[in-house]
Amino acid sequence: QAQLAESGGGLVQPGGSLRLSCEVSLGIFSAYALAWYRQAPGKQRELVASISHRGATAYVDSVKGRFTISRDNGKNTFYLQMDALRPEDTAVYYCNAGQTGADGNYVGMNEWGKGTLVTVSS
Repeated sequence: QAQLAESGGGLVQPGGSLRLSCEVSLGIFSAYALAWYRQAPGKQRELVASISHRGATAYVDSVKGRFTISRDNGKNTFYLQMDALRPEDTAVYYCNAGQTGADGNYVGMNEWGKGTLVTVSS
């Protein structure tokens, strides 16, 4: 059973940057794939970025080239660096732990932190 705690959200102007962090309490952190999701008001939660236990990354098209997911296995923590933020990036961001499926896609556990709110507005 995983415990996840997000931090780093806030209010930022369009074009600005934020770095989200997720501290994870999990058996063997390095063995897990990890991911960031987001949920905007009135919309479904969507997978934004994932990183496999080997470090392979994947992103939703709307954030490619602007967001970077990374992990620090020594700290049981992973990150989402968000640059060139846009108003449409406004959402509550959640971190998640899981596995990489046989098809290479991320498969998450149904355990979530409280999320961290990112608001992009001038």
